Amino acid sequence: MEGDAAIEGGQLAPLLGSRWGGSGSPVPDASLLRRLYAGHALARWGARMWEFLVGLYMIRIWPGSLLFTAIYGVVESSSVAVFGPMVGTLVDKLTYLQVLGLWLLVQSLSFVIAGASVTALLVYDDLKATSFPVFMALVFLTNVSGALAALSTLAGTILIEREWVVVISCGHPPAVLTGINSVVRRIDLSCKLLAPVFSGLVFSFVSAQASAAALALWNVASVGLEYWLFVSVYNGVPALAAENGRRRAADVVLLPSPEEIAAPPPAERAADWRTRLSIIPCWESWVVYARQDVALPGVALAFLYFTVLSFGTLMTATLDWKGIPAYVISLARGFSAVVGIGATLLYPAVHSWVSTLRTGLWSIWMQVLILLF
Repeated sequence: MEGDAAIEGGQLAPLLGSRWGGSGSPVPDASLLRRLYAGHALARWGARMWEFLVGLYMIRIWPGSLLFTAIYGVVESSSVAVFGPMVGTLVDKLTYLQVLGLWLLVQSLSFVIAGASVTALLVYDDLKATSFPVFMALVFLTNVSGALAALSTLAGTILIEREWVVVISCGHPPAVLTGINSVVRRIDLSCKLLAPVFSGLVFSFVSAQASAAALALWNVASVGLEYWLFVSVYNGVPALAAENGRRRAADVVLLPSPEEIAAPPPAERAADWRTRLSIIPCWESWVVYARQDVALPGVALAFLYFTVLSFGTLMTATLDWKGIPAYVISLARGFSAVVGIGATLLYPAVHSWVSTLRTGLWSIWMQVLILLF
């Protein structure tokens, strides 16, 4: 009853101050939640800056054509599709702190390298004519860095939004998880609103080189603070350490014995086509996904999103190619983020009113109707 009253009053800290599933162990207070939100905001800010700017950079690097923009989009999307399952497996195998350090290091280093490469390409704009191999090497480095940044961002999303948030809300009413998820999503959309506006203003009224340098400097300056914020949350939430210990114990149990490692597999198993396909790193992950109850609804939702226009890399570059200033594009993108922020404010109320299933069904059908009419 006290938890319900706290939810109705919008007071999240007292809810999280109750017991963890009756264990009696200390739980994070409001200050730890604020650190979690602050670290998430810092990490998402850099990612949203790059997401908006990369299309503008590519159209500047190769003027008059969307070729480089399209190539970058293919490289980034293909990397996530192919190596995303491997990232998820890696998150499961490593400890929370190992994933945290690897995520922040790779993401920050990738954005710094990408920002430096783009800065060099923009400053030496005649490099394509004077030294084409160097020009292509820098473009290649930019694409690879962007792909690595996308993969590391995926690892961070899994760690914070799929692991930590669930563990923190464990033992509490579902409304607690809903509330934390809404705040985390609201932070991401706020960064989607504000980071492009800031980047677009720098890009339009200072220079493209200055925006690339600002991106690199931001990641250098913020990575240490991000790590400290997340580590303080980890140290302040005993449930995270306990869950981390259970994960490590499960890994030890699943390790094969030396006899199993030395024994050759049966010949008939080697001939099985499923065994051969399991060599592919992402195959097992797709098999696991296909067995889930949400597999077909997920595919249906993906097909629905094929019809949605979004301010992605290619659309941003196309609008810039047509002569629309970068700050105008950023403001339009910000407006779309405002609508998304409104959804995060509306969802908890609708969820508590009509349940999760009806909320999802109503949302999808409303989206279909809006797209049709």
